[in-house]
Amino acid sequence: MSSREKARAAFLSAMGLLLLSGGAAYVAITHLVESEKWVIHSHEVRDTIGEVDWGISNAARVRSGYMISDSDDLLAQFEGAIPEVVRKLQHLRDLTEDNPRQRELCARLEDVTARRIAILQESMENKQETPGSEQRLQAEFARKNLPLSNEMTTVVRQMRQEEQRLLDVREAATHRLFVATVLILSVAFVLAFLLFSIQYRFLSMELKARQQAERAAVESEESLRQLTARLLQVQDAERRRFSRELHDSLGQYLAAVKMNLEMFATRRDDGLLAEATQLLDQSIGETRTISHLLHPPLLDEAGFASAAKWYLEGFAQRSGIEINVELPEDVGNLARPVALGLFRVLQESLTNIHRHSGSAKADVVLSLQPGEVTLKVRDYGKGIAPDLLKTFRTKGTKSGVGLAGMRERIRELGGHLNIQSITPGVLISVTMPISESMHETAAD
Repeated sequence: MSSREKARAAFLSAMGLLLLSGGAAYVAITHLVESEKWVIHSHEVRDTIGEVDWGISNAARVRSGYMISDSDDLLAQFEGAIPEVVRKLQHLRDLTEDNPRQRELCARLEDVTARRIAILQESMENKQETPGSEQRLQAEFARKNLPLSNEMTTVVRQMRQEEQRLLDVREAATHRLFVATVLILSVAFVLAFLLFSIQYRFLSMELKARQQAERAAVESEESLRQLTARLLQVQDAERRRFSRELHDSLGQYLAAVKMNLEMFATRRDDGLLAEATQLLDQSIGETRTISHLLHPPLLDEAGFASAAKWYLEGFAQRSGIEINVELPEDVGNLARPVALGLFRVLQESLTNIHRHSGSAKADVVLSLQPGEVTLKVRDYGKGIAPDLLKTFRTKGTKSGVGLAGMRERIRELGGHLNIQSITPGVLISVTMPISESMHETAAD
């Protein structure tokens, strides 16, 4: 999986996590709000119970004051307090509809409250009808009101206890939901932060890789321009060299042949004709040598092994360098691009040994493995400078067009070229694939 795909996966995971955590948080908050409503409901029930209790107590106090002072204001207050108590009782009945136990206690409270109100109203009416009977009415009121007051106190206490129990349960549930909501949001935030951090890292890696690729492309383009320029220079140099060789060798032979033939035309000397024939043989040999250097015919006719042996023998004679050769007998018919690539590497390697190494001997080893062929050329000279070797591995064109050309040729064929500095000398190794699709038969 590439960095871009990993970054996309991290982003999608983060978004999915945020959506899931958002849904979970929504559900938790909804339940939290609902639980808070029930907590508020319990507080409202408790407050309403207290208001009913206070309303009856207030009506009793107003009644006692009226019995003493016979004040019309107190009478008006009493008449206003009773409807308020009834209204509070109705509100309490509505609030306790959800709880059977509280509904039962509320019914008892309504009954006790109604009887107490009836006693209070009866006492007020008797006061108005028989003035001066306060002591008798007060004693009768106390006899009837005391058990009802005790019963009402008991019912109110039971309702408060029941509501307190419900309040404790609801507050505990609310606390749990609050903690769960905070945990969900915290975990979602942390995980989302981690996933977005991972995505940022992958994106940074992708951007860095892209910048490196762009930089490599620019360097490759620059390297290609340098290689092209060097190739043009080498092409001109090769043309001048072959032109000089043709002029100095083949041209001289042909000029001598012409002169001999012209002299033979006038003198009819058989010695001149024999000399001309010898010069023509030398010209043919020189032509064959130049042609073989450009493209050895043995490479197509007899394969790489034969062409390599022919070239190494000639190179050893011309250069005076001792060549130790190890070639397997069953090389077979390598594909033409592979055989030509190996031969050019061999040519360039030995040319560099002759020109630069100062080595008196060299080793050439060809080995076959399943699916690949390896060519190694080693000298025992002064080696290669570390800076030049580093430059070749990074920017091959600056280390010589021959080496860079070899590397590009091998790379196009799917192979790998490596230059190693050893003691003493330099080892050049080339490994190339030889799959069935790359083989050619002798008939080809």
